[in-house]
Amino acid sequence: MSHLQSGKVDISLIQASARANLINLLEKCPGRKALVWDNSIAGPVGLVAQYAILKEHQVVKMFPLRNMALPETDVDHIIFISRPKLQLMDYIAQNVHTDSKTRTGSKKQFHLFFVPKKSLLCMERLKHKGVFGSVMLIDEFKCQLFPFESDLISMEISEVFREFMVENDPTYLYQTAQAIIYLQKMYGPIPKVWGKGNAAKQVWDLVVRLQREKSHSEEMKNNQQSCIDQMILIDRSVDLITPLATQLTYEGLIDEIFGLNNSTANFPIDNFLSTEERTTESLSEDKRQMILNSADKLFADIRDKNFNAVGTYLSKQAKSISAQLENTQEKSVQEMKLYVQRLPQILAKKKQLAAHTAIAECIKEVTDGYDFLDTLQAEQEFLNCIEVDKPSTYIEEMIAQSKPLIKVLRLMCLQCIASSGLKPKILESYKRDLVQVYGLEALLAISKLEKVGLLKLQSSTRQYTVLRKALRLTMEDTSEINPTDISYVHSIYAPLSIRLAEHVTKNGGLKQLQDVLGLLPGPTLDETPSVNSITNSDSPLTILVFFIGGCTFAEISALRFLSQQEDSNVEFVIATTKLINGTTFLNSIIEN
Repeated sequence: MSHLQSGKVDISLIQASARANLINLLEKCPGRKALVWDNSIAGPVGLVAQYAILKEHQVVKMFPLRNMALPETDVDHIIFISRPKLQLMDYIAQNVHTDSKTRTGSKKQFHLFFVPKKSLLCMERLKHKGVFGSVMLIDEFKCQLFPFESDLISMEISEVFREFMVENDPTYLYQTAQAIIYLQKMYGPIPKVWGKGNAAKQVWDLVVRLQREKSHSEEMKNNQQSCIDQMILIDRSVDLITPLATQLTYEGLIDEIFGLNNSTANFPIDNFLSTEERTTESLSEDKRQMILNSADKLFADIRDKNFNAVGTYLSKQAKSISAQLENTQEKSVQEMKLYVQRLPQILAKKKQLAAHTAIAECIKEVTDGYDFLDTLQAEQEFLNCIEVDKPSTYIEEMIAQSKPLIKVLRLMCLQCIASSGLKPKILESYKRDLVQVYGLEALLAISKLEKVGLLKLQSSTRQYTVLRKALRLTMEDTSEINPTDISYVHSIYAPLSIRLAEHVTKNGGLKQLQDVLGLLPGPTLDETPSVNSITNSDSPLTILVFFIGGCTFAEISALRFLSQQEDSNVEFVIATTKLINGTTFLNSIIEN
């Protein structure tokens, strides 16, 4: 928990609250328990309560919620923990029916905990399926946000962007508003709010309305001192280009290549073994699972660096540790005593170093490959507006070679946004080639991407070209090793979303922004409610940046970089509906 407590906003309170809520629910079901998890929340709940804690409360088995019968298990209670989705209610109904039929005379009790709220539609679906009476206890596991770091929390709902943009369904915006209200309950009312985009405006309007509807007894006291001075709400549709660009920070690349889910990633095990171990050991698994968060001091030091700076840093650390281990000659008894006391710490550092060196090698094997370098070059040309108005020979080659559809679409969308839409001839040519190679799947994907504005025809206004100059979105000759600008997270490109946050947090920044805000979609929200906000200008301001529709690790690194600058008087806390990269973002739009 200690890695959640180092900021001005104590994120461990969110963890403690959710954990207490879950334990309270489990205690309502005395006896041996099996938990059946909705796949989308099993991982995030691990950030709140590890299996050891669940075991203490008689949880003996855990299963994923699937469209099939549950394995035979000797328990008193089967507890389904699920988000309120109709399809999942069908799975639960099938599980209950099957279990009741095949195990007559069984005294098991079924329970359902909704995350974070009950749904009347879901309850009706259970009644319709004839299992409502079989479920003894229906309750709410009120977990709005999952804690990742002392400056990072996420709702971990991947569908927010798609539901709002494709389905026109504001359900998740309501849930986002509830999460913000929960934060204000926990940390005090946020006196100042700035936002951009339709979703940002709708979420804040909901927050205001819901708070007004609350009874006086539940209302937050205005005199409660908030530890958050300002909130910036960023609608993902305002900046669609950033998730499409390859992240080039250490943590960003781990996510791009191996996938980083709930602070955990799996790597090829070969890189973690010595030559001798590789030849002598018959391995039961081919992956090494690693938990990556700031509890690992070395990871905290390198996670936000551009990958090109990581090798040098690890090398320096290795030399320092070697020197500490070797320099034992001519030490006095007192010095030796101190050395022996520090030895476990030094050896733990050495183990961390070996692990991160192995991870860096896994990454380098990919980043040195032609595919990665060619894709990066194509991306950087698009971001710099080089030949964006022509068909890309590289994209055409990728289609001809049947490269993964998602990789092709990611690059196409990037070209489309950089050129403020594709010329009709180019878009039609791409579509024809895609359908010939990938079939109907490509056609369905294209129609959804068109719906959210990731693929579109060129408009007369060249938004990206203007924004690129006005907001300095691409920077040449910036150092990746000792960066001076946030563009280091993509080597040449500064995330548009973070440029906005940078302007908002600097005095007078909004005046310079007025000209460009009109080029971005959706309304601008700029509110300073009548709450007396007296902050000491000497102490850093705490600003909550809330991304609606997802946020990348590169954006998080860029915000951390801003707060670490000498002239900065800001500490950022980042909240998002989901941690994403370009591939997971596009998949969430394309897949049902």
